Amino acid sequence: MTVSPSPAKPVRASRQGSRGGRALQKGQQTKQAIVDAALGLAAQIGLEGLSIGALAEVTQMSKSGVFAHFGSREELQISVIREYYARFADEVFSPAMDEARGLPRVRALFSNWMKRVAVEIQSGCIFISGAVEFDDRPGPVRDALASSVKVWLAAMYRAVVQAKEMGHLKQDADEEQMAFEIHGLILASHYEARFLENPVSVTRANQGFENILARYGKTVAAGSAPSPKSNPRSKE
Repeated sequence: MTVSPSPAKPVRASRQGSRGGRALQKGQQTKQAIVDAALGLAAQIGLEGLSIGALAEVTQMSKSGVFAHFGSREELQISVIREYYARFADEVFSPAMDEARGLPRVRALFSNWMKRVAVEIQSGCIFISGAVEFDDRPGPVRDALASSVKVWLAAMYRAVVQAKEMGHLKQDADEEQMAFEIHGLILASHYEARFLENPVSVTRANQGFENILARYGKTVAAGSAPSPKSNPRSKE
């Protein structure tokens, strides 16, 4: 008589796999909770102020528990930078990609960024504070910061280039200079709002942006966008 194999072992393996999956999910949730707390702490005291000990105190975890998720203070700082950039991209970059290429997208990028500035007047910007802390300190943390900022600046520059290709800007418009000036407005608004406590810094920045468009843009581009002079490409 053939004896059918017992189902006990497959069931037990399935249960073990389920427990392992739940443990992994819980570990990921715990790590995300630590990163969230670290992000809030970094906004107050800067990336340099982050430490395993300080974070353990804030999260009411043991130092060994926090250390197990990151392994080093440097890895913790880099994780915070990545999380900050992910949120920045979700709030600033991604929504702007839904706008038409050209000045509408440039406007959306700047407008979204200024909305974030208005919030960060109180909380601070890790990109800016981190630049002050790590500008002359080579290493992985500085590299992570610089890489994140460069990705954003490249997105703005690409949007400006596309605006010129679409015929929204003057033929002699300097795309690099225009993107540089827009970035300068953001930095100035942060400095004036947080350090000098200038209540009209955001308003000044918005006016500065309109001045930039007046210098580089065509008259018709201020209202409805003109027909593109280069071959139109799909939205990207």
